[in-house]
Amino acid sequence: MDLEAVRTFAAVAEAGQFQLAAADLAITQQAVSKRIAALERDLGVRLFTRTPRGAELTIDGQAFLPHARELLRVAERAAASVRTGRRPLRVDVINSRGAASGLMRDFHRANPDVDLDVLMLFEIENAVAAIRSGAIDASFRAVAMPGRHLPEDIESVRVVDEPLQLLTGPAHALAGARSVTLAQLVGHRIWMPGVVPGTEWGAYYDDLVAEFGLTIEATGPNFGSDALLDTIADTPALATFMGGHTRLVWPADHGLRRIPVTDPTPVYPHSLLWHRDNPHPALATLRAHLTATAAGHDAPGTWRPGWVRPH
Repeated sequence: MDLEAVRTFAAVAEAGQFQLAAADLAITQQAVSKRIAALERDLGVRLFTRTPRGAELTIDGQAFLPHARELLRVAERAAASVRTGRRPLRVDVINSRGAASGLMRDFHRANPDVDLDVLMLFEIENAVAAIRSGAIDASFRAVAMPGRHLPEDIESVRVVDEPLQLLTGPAHALAGARSVTLAQLVGHRIWMPGVVPGTEWGAYYDDLVAEFGLTIEATGPNFGSDALLDTIADTPALATFMGGHTRLVWPADHGLRRIPVTDPTPVYPHSLLWHRDNPHPALATLRAHLTATAAGHDAPGTWRPGWVRPH
């Protein structure tokens, strides 16, 4: 059913004359007549009877009018749901407990009037495709991946370098340390079942292993953070890396330790990605907020892929 014909029908019913409806719609009277005739053919009924006073609704026209108005209201709501500036800003944060999620919570507190849809996609390829299609407006990702470049229409800016910490159980050999160096971690088993080959975080940890000779194991199924914490608490031979901005709560009897890593401190570089032609006004607000609140980068004694190791 032609929505413009339905809109023309409602205008004629409101005005009571084809000529007045044409003026209201800024089209010719002939165009109004053609649209009404096409709608009547589509429905198989007469909608108007022409009289000396104008156009009067037939019984079928009277029956159709409230449904026509509802069709137009639904169409307007549908358009408004995706209209730039009226729909929520859609942002991918990878996971609900990490640094990116914290940045979005801070943004929401600072800008409570901005409608947000926060979602979680798996890989950077999925996120970039969603940005380019308009399914999302922005994504937090690590973009320092060897051999991979963002498409020319995707912009990015680094917004936070998240330091990694070592998470151990109470019986681990390093549990009592106030800090550990990367050299001290050589020979210790670091278990990270959530690291998936081919992802941006997989590439990050591959580079970390190659640079510093660490042992990172991604064996076994990933049952989530709660299962990971249970295993680390009960297994003295295992530790894991945890983002310094990651929010986790565990039972008191786990006795877990979060230990800073130094010399250098490995940092995970989070960037905000967006399409250069995205006009959503809240996207500009988000970028300005992140620029104003972003932590410092390239601090002395830190490491991320592609950097020269400090001596």
